Amino acid sequence: MKELIAKLSNAHGISGYEDEVREIVRAELEDWADEVKTDSMGNLICTKNGGEPEIMVAAHMDEIGFAVKYIDDKGFIRIAPIGGWFSQIALAQRVVLYGKKKVYGVIGCKPPHLMKDEERKKGIEIKDMFVDIGASNKEEVLEMGINVGTPVALDREIVELANGRITGKAFDNRVGVAVMIEAVRRAKADVTIHAVATVQEEVGLKGARTSAFAIEPTAAIAVDTCVAADFPGSESAHMDVKLGKGAAITVIDASGRGLIASPKVLRWLTETAEKYGIPYQLEVAEGGTTDATAIHLTKAGIPAGVVSVPARYIHSPVEVVDLKDVESAVEIVARAIENAKNYF
Repeated sequence: MKELIAKLSNAHGISGYEDEVREIVRAELEDWADEVKTDSMGNLICTKNGGEPEIMVAAHMDEIGFAVKYIDDKGFIRIAPIGGWFSQIALAQRVVLYGKKKVYGVIGCKPPHLMKDEERKKGIEIKDMFVDIGASNKEEVLEMGINVGTPVALDREIVELANGRITGKAFDNRVGVAVMIEAVRRAKADVTIHAVATVQEEVGLKGARTSAFAIEPTAAIAVDTCVAADFPGSESAHMDVKLGKGAAITVIDASGRGLIASPKVLRWLTETAEKYGIPYQLEVAEGGTTDATAIHLTKAGIPAGVVSVPARYIHSPVEVVDLKDVESAVEIVARAIENAKNYF
């Protein structure tokens, strides 16, 4: 699993530009699936035919990033955020821009040596940052194939930490994609399985909405990451989700504005975990939601739940997960697929 996560995490694919990630998923699932197709939104839908019920397992491919919005005469590039950013995290990061080929740069700002006292006390906003690719003027930037609208992604590779934990960029949601891939391959069931790598979750759950409409599954599981509240400063959140204690099954997210999981779906997921002795945690979150929100509101309504891998420092280049939680998520999803006939 670690190798698969690394392959997915190290790839680049901001919302709307998930091509590189999609090809990795295609290569992993094309031998497993009976049918593989990319829809008009860019979702990759891999289907293994079986009987009823039809189970959709969705995981979004996209990561937060930026788009070029202005290039000045000296070759410095201004960027607009794509997805939810905490501005301070963006500063001083290495990035890759997709021009005629991959072009590397760094995000800079006015140095503190040149700031006034009141400026130093304020956080730097993204509008005051710029990307430096080493160009001398605007013409050099344009010659590299970089123009207004060019996508910009963080560039960071996965590394191992202590105690079976790993850190890298875009674990939200490449870890979820890895879980989806391994879970559907591991499941031994005579149901129809739709493994869907969705697009543009970070900017409005867009791919999940259209793919669920087309598939109209009997039930669905969204696989994602969730906030682990076990590090300094997180105590005030009063959440009980921690690294190393198992995957999280969502009861409610976004204070109910997103998903309120139905009792039937919760029984399906929790009873499956308990039947097989798989560690899990329950999550109630006040902020953030997942593809399940869009899926469960599709057509006349589709029963949908969420299995998440707890993560520290989400939406940063140094997200941290525990591989034991990854394995827990894989097992819950795989066994839930096998157990689906008992619930739907």
